[in-house]
Amino acid sequence: MRFSIEDYAKTFKMSKEMIHNKIRTKKLNYIVEGGIPYIIVPSNSIDGNPKPASLDKSTSTTTSPAPTKTSIGMVISLYQKENHHLKLKIKELEAKVDSLVHDKEQMLIADRNRIEEIYTAKDEQLKSILEVLSTKLMLSHNDNTVHDVIATQPQNLTPLSSTGIIELKRYLKFIGIGSEDRKIIRNRFSQGYGSDIRIIQKEGEFYVDLSKYDYTDLL
Repeated sequence: MRFSIEDYAKTFKMSKEMIHNKIRTKKLNYIVEGGIPYIIVPSNSIDGNPKPASLDKSTSTTTSPAPTKTSIGMVISLYQKENHHLKLKIKELEAKVDSLVHDKEQMLIADRNRIEEIYTAKDEQLKSILEVLSTKLMLSHNDNTVHDVIATQPQNLTPLSSTGIIELKRYLKFIGIGSEDRKIIRNRFSQGYGSDIRIIQKEGEFYVDLSKYDYTDLL
């Protein structure tokens, strides 16, 4: 038969403290079910003068605290496995966070570099425009000065008093425009030729008249 600690105390007239002490010192046979200890008592030991069941060879072979130790060991092992699993999950999350932070930093660096490139290009364009304006002002204030970059004058074009007609490619070289940008500007002149009175062409070459027109929108 099995008794709960409370029933055992009532049946055998013992205090609960004494029963717990006997369980700790393994003087009573017991099992644990659902976390509750039950004391095992042979049926032939219950009579008119009940005596507490003690641990002997006949009962130790059939009932022992081994299941309790095994159950506790299983619980500890389960907690250890769960703890190990949680540690692995934490490491995975930390790695993902580090990866996200790294990707964000790379995106910010790329954005910063792109913005710097845009502003650098804008600065170069502004510099070119200022140089064009400076050249135009110089030509308008020196009516009798021939521009240094003029190699040949168009044969059928009447020169102005300010000598403002200049071959486009020589003018672009003079103001420091690179070869790739010169090609782009020439395409703009080619597309606008015939519809834009500012664009002058002679023998397949384009010319600009800085004394009369402003070409900053095409440069």
